[in-house]
Amino acid sequence: MSSLHTYEIDEKYSKSVAYFSMEFAIHQALKIYSGGLGFLAGSHMRSAFDLKQNLIGIGILWSYGYYDQNRDENRYLKVDFRRKRYYFLEDLNISVTVEINNKPVVVKAYLVPCKLFSTAPLILLSTDIEENDYLSRTITHKLYDSNTETRIAQEIILGIAGAKVLEALNLQPEIYHMNEGHSLPMTFELYKKYQNLEEVKQKVVFTTHTPEAAGNEEHNITLLHKMGFFAGVSLEEIRDLLNLQTDKFSLTVGALKMSKIANGVSKIHGEVANKMWADVENRCEIISITNAQNRRYWADNGLIRSIDEHEDFQLEARKKHLKRELFITVANQTGKMMDPDIMTIVWARRFAEYKRPGLLKYDLERFKKLIANTKYPIQIIWAGKPYPFDTQAINIFNDLMYIAKEHKNIAVLIGYELDLSMRLKKGADVWLNTPRVTREASGTSGMSAAMNGAVNLSIADGWHPEFCKEGINSFTIPTLGRDLPIEEQDRLDNVNLMNLLENKILPLYYDEPKEWLEIVKNSMSDVIPAFDSGRMVHEYYTLMYTK
Repeated sequence: MSSLHTYEIDEKYSKSVAYFSMEFAIHQALKIYSGGLGFLAGSHMRSAFDLKQNLIGIGILWSYGYYDQNRDENRYLKVDFRRKRYYFLEDLNISVTVEINNKPVVVKAYLVPCKLFSTAPLILLSTDIEENDYLSRTITHKLYDSNTETRIAQEIILGIAGAKVLEALNLQPEIYHMNEGHSLPMTFELYKKYQNLEEVKQKVVFTTHTPEAAGNEEHNITLLHKMGFFAGVSLEEIRDLLNLQTDKFSLTVGALKMSKIANGVSKIHGEVANKMWADVENRCEIISITNAQNRRYWADNGLIRSIDEHEDFQLEARKKHLKRELFITVANQTGKMMDPDIMTIVWARRFAEYKRPGLLKYDLERFKKLIANTKYPIQIIWAGKPYPFDTQAINIFNDLMYIAKEHKNIAVLIGYELDLSMRLKKGADVWLNTPRVTREASGTSGMSAAMNGAVNLSIADGWHPEFCKEGINSFTIPTLGRDLPIEEQDRLDNVNLMNLLENKILPLYYDEPKEWLEIVKNSMSDVIPAFDSGRMVHEYYTLMYTK
């Protein structure tokens, strides 16, 4: 046990692990996350604490966070960067130096202690200190900086400075876990130390989170070398070590070659990842460990108690109360007062084109009829943060904002962070998920929604097929023609989504309330324990760390 752990380590989980992630969503007050990867890492840290695991998180203290999501005078998306200050962090009084672009950069380490948010200890790294010049200070300013060289520098900080800080603390993890490929420079720092690829691989495991190109970064190998990505190992040796023939270097491919084992984040994603990287020589095995979310943090205790005590009336009353709580936020942001007796659909997650936030309104005339229906009335809420420099995603967000202006039963919310995410999941009747099939690796928001009595309505992708009992605990939007052009796929998926809503889900909600309540209860009961992160972090130990 390290001095950073204030809890007694369980013998089952005594192998020491350092868990490297670019983002951690562990509390609303600590804004160092952007979306799903951070939400997942946050739940990992909470469950590591719950199970008393010998794990330490390594992340970055982003001075400006991801960004603050606001509205301009026309109510369209406005991106703001505001400096954050955190007086609750502990200064570890440790600094290390790394070479970036042939220049020394000083990195300071801070601690999020276990007791603060009931998590495993989390070390956060910062270059935004007086010892550095302005350019070096900006490395840890913004999560996922849009500048290529800054992004590479961030990865060097996470990987190399992270490894050096552990060494400075006299911590020698038996396992280094890369949550996504961002911390890959850490493996080259280890290689420099051990001079033996097999020895490094025995210490490293890797989780790949997405089939999306944006999540599988590629850079020019000469630029990476010049920046210091390879920890001072010569370019010739790197090429030889990883058998690289081209100048394009994929962080994911590098991670697969530097690890003893890797995992996808759902059964489907495990299959997709194995297909995607089938041609990579000398890569490690890719298994699947399905993502999960931490029940202690996410689930409403009142709802859980009602389920445990088989109190249907109490369950319905609590759900209605949680809807009212959400609607206060909606009214505060939009001036629209929603009705807790009306079915409320929520689409909320990171705004990205492939997640198709606007699928519901693909056929605009049919959509307008749906929201004007007085027999089966409906309320729709959208929320989520587009990447601040993704014009396409911002345009989709603003398009929805424009449509919402005309309708009092449609709202688009800003500030999609942990607190709002929590309120939306507790207040939703239906949690809508519409990615293009095979492109959603996991989709964990649906898990924490299900814990709070929101019924999942999803494309059959990510975790959903592992959970769904059709019409019993959730609903699946049928997908046809995966090989068709994207526009045709979208059109067909929209038709199937609307048919399901109009002909099945809305009539069920209003005409068969007892049957609807059974689905809500099944959803809540089935999501635990299979999709509670206690199961997930246990599997990481048994299938990855101790293998």
